[in-house]
Amino acid sequence: MKRVSLTFRLSMMFVCAVVAVLVVAGFTFDAFSRHHFKALDRQAMTEKLVSIRQIMDGEAGSVDSSEVVLQLQALLGAHQELSASIVTNGGRTIFATPNGTAQPTAAVHEAGEGLLEWTAGGHTYRGMKAQVHLVNEAEPLTAWLSMDITSHMHFVETLRWWLVIGLAISALVSAALGWLVARSGLKPVAQVTQVAASMSAGSLKERIPMDSVPRELESLVSSFNAMLARLEESFVRLSNFSADIAHELRTPISNLRTHTEVILSKKRAPDTYEENLYSNLEDLNRLSSIIDGMLFLAKSDNGLVLPAKEKVELRSVVEKLFEYYQLLAEDTGVKLQVSGHGAVYGDGTMLDRMISNLLSNALRYTPPDCTVSVKIESLGSIISLSVKNPGEEIAGEHLPRLFDRFYRVDPARREGATNNAGLGLAIVRSLVDAHDGAVECVSGGGYTTFEIRLPAWPAD
Repeated sequence: MKRVSLTFRLSMMFVCAVVAVLVVAGFTFDAFSRHHFKALDRQAMTEKLVSIRQIMDGEAGSVDSSEVVLQLQALLGAHQELSASIVTNGGRTIFATPNGTAQPTAAVHEAGEGLLEWTAGGHTYRGMKAQVHLVNEAEPLTAWLSMDITSHMHFVETLRWWLVIGLAISALVSAALGWLVARSGLKPVAQVTQVAASMSAGSLKERIPMDSVPRELESLVSSFNAMLARLEESFVRLSNFSADIAHELRTPISNLRTHTEVILSKKRAPDTYEENLYSNLEDLNRLSSIIDGMLFLAKSDNGLVLPAKEKVELRSVVEKLFEYYQLLAEDTGVKLQVSGHGAVYGDGTMLDRMISNLLSNALRYTPPDCTVSVKIESLGSIISLSVKNPGEEIAGEHLPRLFDRFYRVDPARREGATNNAGLGLAIVRSLVDAHDGAVECVSGGGYTTFEIRLPAWPAD
C-alpha cells in the first residue's frame, strides 16, 4: 500500500481544521438567525397583546363593546402578517381579523418562551395565547395571536443551502491553499532530502547549512550533520583500518613467498629446508595472531562477545599472570609488583586476557632493572586496576588513539615484530566495553599508566 505524502497529510489537516471552523460558524449563525426571528415575532406579539388587554380592560378610554371591536380592528387590521382572534370558553368568536381563524386546528407544539408553532395549509405559524377580560364582563376570554412565518422559514432554509455550498467551496479552496502552504513550508525538508541523496563516500564532508533552516527543523538538521560527521569519521577509520590490514599482512606474506622462492630455486640439503620451515612458521604464527585478533574484534563490534557473570578476584588473576611473565621479566631485570585487593563482576577468561595484554605491553616498553607495578583499589561500586611502568612518555596527541586497531606510537610501525601486531590495546578496550567498564591511559613524569575501571562485586 502506497503511503500518503506529508504534503497531502498537512493539506488534509488544514482542510479539516477549516471545515470544522466553518461548520461550527454555520451552525452558530443558523441558531442565531432562528433565535433572532423568534425574538422579533415574540416581541411584536407581546406588544400587541399588551395593547389588546388595555383596550379590552377599558384603559384605552372606551367601555362600549362595539367601540372595543373598532379599536381592535384599528390596532390589528393593518398588519397583514399578523392575525388575531378572541373567543369565549365555549368557542364563540368575539373578534377576528379578516386573515385570521379562531384558533389553530392543527397539532400545536411548544416553541419556548411562551410561543406556539403549528402548520396548516402548507404554511407554518407561530403564535401566542393569553387570557383577557372584556370591560364590565365577568366571563374570561382567550386571545389568539399568530404570525405566518413561512417566508422566514424559507429564508432560513435558503441560508442553510448557501452555507453548505459555501462550505464545499471553502473546503476546495482550503485544500488548494493548504497544499501550496505545505509544499512551500516543506522546502527545507526537500533540501535535506536532496543533500542526503547526493551523499556518497567521496562527499561526506558536505554539511547542510543552518542559515536558512527554520527553527522547527534545526534539531533535525543538526542531528543529520552530526550523523554525517560520525559517518565521515567511521569511514576514515575504516579506510585506515583496511590500509593497516594490508600493511600488516604484507610483510609476513612477502617473507613467506621470498623464502619459498629462494628455497625452490635449486636443490638444497634437508637442514636448509628445515631451517626455512621454522622461519615460515614464525611468519605463519604472526598471521594467525593477527587474524585471531581481527576475528575477536569483529565479534566484539557485532555484540557477540558476551562475558560470563561471576565473581573474579583480580589479585589472584594478576598473581597467576606474574608467574607466567616472571621468566620474561627476569631476562631484562624487570620486577613485578602487585598491591591491593578487589573482586569484580565479570568473566575470568576475558579478564585474564585483558590484564595479560596490559602486562605484555608494559614489559615491552619498561627499561631494564625497573619495576612494573599493578595497583588494585576499591572506589565504591567500581574496582580500579592500574598497570604502571617507567619508560619513555607517550605524547599527548597519541593518547586518544592508543586503543585504535593497528595504531602504534612508533612511526616505524615496528615491522617484523612477530608478537606486536598492534591489536592488543584494541582488544583490551573491547573486553572492557563488554564488561560495561572504562579504560584510559595517562603518561607523564617518566611513567605510563593504564587504568581499568570495572563494576565491583556486590558486598556480602
